[in-house]
Amino acid sequence: MDVRQDQGMLFASLRYLIKRGDSMVKIKYRSGLKNISQKLRLSDTARKHHLGASEDQTAEIISQYRAYKYAKGLMLLVVALLCIVAFGIDVGLGPYSIGFLEVYQAIIDRILDWNTDMPIEMFIVWDLRLPRVITALLAGMGLAMAGAAMQSMMKNPLADPYTTGISSGAALGATLAITMGICIVGGEFGTVINAFVFALIPAAFIILLSTYRKPSPAMIILSGISLMYIFNAVQSYLMIVADPNAASTVYNWTVGSLNSASWDSVPFIFAVTLVGGTLLVLMARVLNTMNSGDAYSKSIGINVNKARIIVLVTISLVAAGIVSFTGIIGFIGLVAPHIARIFVGSDNKILIPASGLMGAGLMLLADCVVQVVAETMPIGIITSIIGGPIFMILILRQKKEVW
Repeated sequence: MDVRQDQGMLFASLRYLIKRGDSMVKIKYRSGLKNISQKLRLSDTARKHHLGASEDQTAEIISQYRAYKYAKGLMLLVVALLCIVAFGIDVGLGPYSIGFLEVYQAIIDRILDWNTDMPIEMFIVWDLRLPRVITALLAGMGLAMAGAAMQSMMKNPLADPYTTGISSGAALGATLAITMGICIVGGEFGTVINAFVFALIPAAFIILLSTYRKPSPAMIILSGISLMYIFNAVQSYLMIVADPNAASTVYNWTVGSLNSASWDSVPFIFAVTLVGGTLLVLMARVLNTMNSGDAYSKSIGINVNKARIIVLVTISLVAAGIVSFTGIIGFIGLVAPHIARIFVGSDNKILIPASGLMGAGLMLLADCVVQVVAETMPIGIITSIIGGPIFMILILRQKKEVW
C-alpha cells in the first residue's frame, strides 16, 4: 500500500515537472518511477510465493489434524476391543472357570435359541455372572461420562459425579431403609428407591441455587461439600444407634458392591446410562465453549445458566440411578476422564465417549481382581486401591498449574 502511494505521488510530481520543462529532474523522477515499478513487480512475486507457502502450510496442518483425529478414533477402537476382551475374561472367572471363547459361545447360543434348556455352563454365564458384569460395564461407563462432564463444566480436575453431594444423599437414603425400615416405597426395591430419591435432594438444592443465585462453579462445589457433611453426620448417628448387623450391611452398601446385581436392575441402569450419556455428548459443544469462560459463552449467545442446569440434572440422574443399585463406587468418575484426556485431549465431543469406555474398562478390570481375590469383596475397595495410585501418578505428571 505504501509503495502504491509513493507511485501516485511521483506521478503527480512528474506531471507538474513536465509542465515546467525541467529535463534533469524529469530524468531523476522517471528513474525513481521505474524503481518503484520494479518494487511492485517484486512485491507481487513475493506475495505469490508467500501465498504458495501458506497453502502448503495449510495443507500440512489439515493433514496433521486428520492424522490426529484418526489416532483418537483408533484409540477409541483399541479401548473398545480391550473392553470386549475384559468382558469375556470377567464372565469366565470364578469357582467354575469357563474359557473366553466358551463365554461368548454360550451368550450367542442363548440369544439365538431363547427357549432351549440351559446347560450348566450357559446357566452360570447367563444367570449368575452376566448381570454382574453388565452392571459393572454400565456403571463404569455412566460414572466416567458424568465425571468428564462435571470436570469440564466446573473447570476443576477434582470434580466427579459425587461433587454435588449425590453419594451422601444416596447413602443416607439407604441407611434409613436398612437400619430403620423407613422406605418411600416398600418391597424388594425399597432401598434402591430410597437411595435414588435421597441422592436427588442435594442435586435439587444445587439446581435451585443455580436458578435463583446463579452461582460460580466454586460455589456449587462448596455447596455440595456442605451438604455432604450434613448428610454424613445424620448417617453416622443412624449407624451408631442401629443394630450391628444392619450397620454392617450399610457399610457394605456405602463401599460399593455388585453382589446384588440381577437382570431386574440391568434395564434401568442401561436406560439411565444410555439416555444420560447421549445428552452429555449432545452438550459437548456447549461444554467446550463454557471452558473458555462464562463471559465468552454469553457473548456468542449461549445461556450459560440454563446449560449448566441441564448438565447438572443429567449428571445427577445418571449418578443417582447407578449409585442406588451399586452403592458408592469411588474413583471411576474421577480417574477415568483424566486417563482418557491423556490420549484424546480436552475436546468433550470425543473426551466424554472415551471416558465412558475407559471407565467401563477400569470397572471390568476391578471386577476381575475381585473374582480372583475374593468374590464377596466389595468392588469399591478395589477401585479405590487401583484409582488412588493412578490418580497420584497423574497429579505428579501434571505440568499445568491451571486447569
